[in-house]
Amino acid sequence: MGVMLPQDFSKLEIIGEGKTKIVRRMDNPELVLLEFKDAITALDGEKKDTITGKGHINARISGFLFEFLSKEGVPTHYVSFIEPKYMVVKRLKMLPVEVVCRNIAAGSFAKRYPVEAGSRLKHPVVEYYLKDDLRHDPMMNEDHMVVLGILSSIEEVNEIKRLTLTVNKALSKFLDDKGITLVDFKLEFGRDRNGRIYVGDEINGDSMRLWDKRTGRILDKDVYRQGKNLSEVLETYRECYRRIIGEEPRV
Repeated sequence: MGVMLPQDFSKLEIIGEGKTKIVRRMDNPELVLLEFKDAITALDGEKKDTITGKGHINARISGFLFEFLSKEGVPTHYVSFIEPKYMVVKRLKMLPVEVVCRNIAAGSFAKRYPVEAGSRLKHPVVEYYLKDDLRHDPMMNEDHMVVLGILSSIEEVNEIKRLTLTVNKALSKFLDDKGITLVDFKLEFGRDRNGRIYVGDEINGDSMRLWDKRTGRILDKDVYRQGKNLSEVLETYRECYRRIIGEEPRV
């Protein structure tokens, strides 16, 4: 799929913008340009800061892991990475749902249920959350997803669950080889113009909970949630990059 871009990406029309990314229109109607901001947020956006270089780190890790997952047979929206902080991706109509897969009890899971924080679950748990900040992203089950019209059938829900577990198996093995435990992660999905479902959005330290396999050191956004200073947060993101990509970040 050919990709032609002007040197000044800021001239591309903005067709969507969130807390940490900007979506820009491209000449090819089947593609969009994702621009990763240096913004970092928590608590439904109530806490926010800017960390120079974060956009590059998250864009590069996302591109790297999407490329890896595509080789593992997972349909993703990824087309290419462009320095310093851009991804060209298939244009999708995103589903208003976050799919979370948990391997270890942590975060809200450990708070909601009578389980020891840090304990490995008997098998991966897949959860669904409606993307709705005003309602604080309520949890849903399979029936909710069909009744609310997010997916057309239980079969489609099962397909998303299957893809999520496939991603979990592939990423867990890849990260384990890097000395990292994949505690949990979030995926988002969307449809192309033919209705086919792809994994979209991003995969990086903002959407995964990662612990050093030997020491338990946090290698993800949780350091920001816990109130660490921004220099320590940046170093955590840089270490995440080093461990996953195998080189120093260019920031």
